[in-house]
Amino acid sequence: MPHTCVLIPGDGIGPEVTSAARAVIEASGAPVEWVEGIAGASALEQGHADVLPEATVELVRTHGLALKGPCTTPVGGGYSSVNVALRKTLDLYGAVRPVRSLDGVPTRFEGVDVVVVRENTEGLYAGIENEITKGVVTSLKVATEVACERIARFAFEFARDRGRSKVTVFHKANIMKLSDGMFIRSAQAVRPEFPEIEYDERIIDAGCMRLVQDPTDFDIILCENLYGDVISDLAAGLVGGLGVTPGANYGARNAVFEAVHGSAPDIAGAGLANPLAILMSGVMMLNHLHRHHGDETCGAAATRIRDAYDRALVEGQTTRDLGGSLSTAEFTDAVIARMGT
Repeated sequence: MPHTCVLIPGDGIGPEVTSAARAVIEASGAPVEWVEGIAGASALEQGHADVLPEATVELVRTHGLALKGPCTTPVGGGYSSVNVALRKTLDLYGAVRPVRSLDGVPTRFEGVDVVVVRENTEGLYAGIENEITKGVVTSLKVATEVACERIARFAFEFARDRGRSKVTVFHKANIMKLSDGMFIRSAQAVRPEFPEIEYDERIIDAGCMRLVQDPTDFDIILCENLYGDVISDLAAGLVGGLGVTPGANYGARNAVFEAVHGSAPDIAGAGLANPLAILMSGVMMLNHLHRHHGDETCGAAATRIRDAYDRALVEGQTTRDLGGSLSTAEFTDAVIARMGT
């Protein structure tokens, strides 16, 4: 029985890369059907009052699954980020960013295989700010025991289910003793339920230094919201940038898989966009369908797609941002061709 996925093209290069991902997933034989939602600047262009129309949110609620391209948040006008709005509205509390070295993408490091797990709903990104008096502003960092325990359990379950061996918490509990202290205490409380998983804690500044010295020292990095945002991009830089890293946001009922790079409106429509990140996010989506819905066909399709783009990279079949000469469509065709050989 096919799974219905909400496809949110976004804007800028979003429609190009999501179209590429859809073509590859369909060619893989995965039993996925699509319904389209809109978000970002394209929603405003189509006459909606907000960058995230309620109809799009309802589609995700109905089907529980979405693949999302990059969305622009217009400057001014009071518009909120599509990403933040989706996470809050759908309670997508667990952000996951796998970061791995890719043969064919030369970087300073080899053998990187790290997963950043980020709490997605609170911390400084709760967005509670006040101007106390002229020239004096406070930003409130929110931490709740429920959210801290929930993301800690998520990280350990993720490690167990995917054969990972270690969870490392990045924190600043030496300074923020209450909020970050609660975060690490929650992880410590969950830890005994997963005796097979090694546990470690790093003060975030020292952890960042170690991460760029030897990323192979880490397996799963667990962070609160702001730290996770920074660490995710830092880790992506170790393997070639946001164009080669996928992303996912998980909640109790819904999951949204996304390219985490920008919408790059300056190259929109030119055929220059690299669809690799959203292809990788599509693979995460298919693996999610395999694990949580028992669909082995989706798992097999995910493996075919991953093997195909890995092979394309090794053979130098890449877009210009990775040193090649292929257009978006040509790279898509190269991946599809390698699924059949």
